[in-house]
Order: sequence, then structure tokens, then C-alpha cells
Amino acid sequence: MNMNMNKNKKEVTIETKKGSTMDEWPEPIVRVQSLAESNLSSLPDRYIKPASQRPTTIEEAPAATNIPIIDLEGLFSEDGSADEAIMAQISEACREWGFFQVLNHGVKPELMDGAREKWREFFHMPVNEKETYKNSPKTYEGYGSRLGVEKGAILDWSDYYFLHLLPPHLKDFNKWPSFPPTIRDVINEYGKEVVNLCGRIMKVLSLNLGLKEDKFQDAFGGENIGACLRVNYYPKCPRPELALGLSSHSDPGGMTILLPDAQVFGLQVRKNDMWITVKPHPHAFIVNIGDQIQILSNSVYKSVEHRVIVNSEKERVSLAFFYNPKSDIPIQPLQELVSTHNPPLYPPMTFDQYRLFIRTQGPQGKSHVESHVSPR
Repeated sequence: MNMNMNKNKKEVTIETKKGSTMDEWPEPIVRVQSLAESNLSSLPDRYIKPASQRPTTIEEAPAATNIPIIDLEGLFSEDGSADEAIMAQISEACREWGFFQVLNHGVKPELMDGAREKWREFFHMPVNEKETYKNSPKTYEGYGSRLGVEKGAILDWSDYYFLHLLPPHLKDFNKWPSFPPTIRDVINEYGKEVVNLCGRIMKVLSLNLGLKEDKFQDAFGGENIGACLRVNYYPKCPRPELALGLSSHSDPGGMTILLPDAQVFGLQVRKNDMWITVKPHPHAFIVNIGDQIQILSNSVYKSVEHRVIVNSEKERVSLAFFYNPKSDIPIQPLQELVSTHNPPLYPPMTFDQYRLFIRTQGPQGKSHVESHVSPR
């Protein structure tokens, strides 16, 4: 892969081995929702996963198993001190699971429900109206149906909408949907609330490693961080045992705050070579560690493989909010966490470089962050 980093341009052009750019998708885009609504009796070959990746081929954990659920009420007192018991729960979850749910997180339940339902309305609009927002692989921003630019790749059974909230110069309302009414206002308010939640969790991540509370935030760029939203739409699937809504991957960014579908399970997290189907708690957010925090913590905190399964009975809508480093800051293990006995596991790489590397290949388990490990 050849990355051409042109400092005079806001965008970065990637060239694949064949020399093609990422201005366009490598083949015509087919909307998965349109396929689902055409009353298919079988699954098109492009969506049939290899046998080893199908949902039924890897052992699943007992139904009662779930990721940790943590109540954040009282996390920070008025004098700024943090609750040690809550911090300990977050520490264990970040080290052992990479995933946890949070309650009493400060975001209003009605805002969570309203945001999800506004987006459900959007995906129920006629296809030709949604097509005015179609995206490209260069930024993903807009209405999309695939990740990665590998021609002939096996695709996921999902459509999505991706948009930027931070930094401000990337926030382009022309790329935000204008229907249903008030959706832009809801997205804006929702984004501000979730950014505040991320800031609180970042403090805990720093303190739990014995660092100053702003250490992780400063490494991300202080207030100059990146934030974006990916809304996932998983239509009904005629053969869910053969497909995935989203292939196994770890998130490339810093931290993800997921608002799951309130009624339909779909997220699975890998733990001890078994897949755990997450059971969302009402009005909880699902928090997961991304590759950038794994790198900053020198692998104390873990980004973990996860995937999404689909079903034949119900559609599913979820909102993934990504809290990321400033795109041009080199991310590497924090100096306070490395020593001669605990050397840095990762060389410096900007998030722009890391993310664009992934865009050429799409989701591929933990292979991206593992390929980034320093040679020993």
C-alpha cells in the first residue's frame, strides 16, 4: 500500500496496489435495504461469508453471559474526586473485556430514543431521496453500504450513514440529512452530550493508570479531538446463518459509545474464543476501547474484536459514536507507561495514517493493530 500524504490538502489520497484512487467505490453500489425489500428467498453470493466466519461456526457463550454493566452515578463528586469503586470496575472492564455498559451516564433517555428513531425514519425514506447523500470511500461521509475498496470482497448485510461532528471545520451540514424534520438539531444535541460523556471516561482511563487525569485527553489533542457518528441499519436477512451485519473487527479509533437497538440484539463481543451476544440494558450506552487507546496504554487497555449478527424477523438500528485523536498527532505508548522492562509495543503513527490504511482493506479482526506492533 502506498500512502501519499499531501500537507497542502485536507484530504489524503490513497493509492491501492493497482494504482486506483479512493474517489469512487470499485464497483456499483447495491443498497442492502433494497435487496431485503425485494423478498429474496436466498442470499446473494456477495453476502455469504466463508464457512469459518459464519455466526454458527464459532462457539457462543451461555445466554446468561453479558459484558460488565457499570453505574456511573456519583462517579465524580462536587469536589472533583472520583469514586474508587466505580473506577475499579471501569479499570477491570478495560483490561479484561474492552467493553462495558454504562448507566446514569448523563445523557437524557428521551434524547437517546429520539436520536435512534429519527434515524430509523431516515432509513425508511425512499431510496432515491437517500441517494442524494451517497458517500465515497475517501471519507465515508454520507449514505453508504460497504467498507473497504477491495473489488469482489464479500460484503456485510448492512447500510449506514456516516458523518463528522468534530473538528468544527469538518462539520458540513450539507452532508447531514435534512429529513426527517429536526434530525440535524437532534444529531447536534446528541453529539454534544456524548462528547461530554467521553471526556469523563477519558479522565478515568488516565487516573486508573496512575496518570494525571488529563493525560489521555492531552494525547488526543486536548479539545482538538475528532468525533464522528456512524448510524447502522441492518435489514431483515433471508439467511442470517450465512451472513454478518458487520464483520469481526476492533475499532480503529479511540473510544466508541454505542447506542444499541432497544429491541433487537445483534452485537457480539469475542471473549476467550467465544462470542458473547450483548444484552443491552435499557437506556445504557455500550462503551468499547479502540485501537488508539490500546496503543496509548501500551496494551494495558484492550480493543476487542466484535461483530454484528442479523436476523430474518426484524430490522435493527444502532448509533456508533467514535471519539478519536486529532488526526495528525502521532499516537504511541505514553512515556510514563514504558520502561526498559516494559518497552513500547507500537511505533508512532497518526490516526489519519492508521484509519486510511484500514479503509483499503475493510474490517479484518484484530489484524490491523497487531500488524502495527513494533518489531522486537
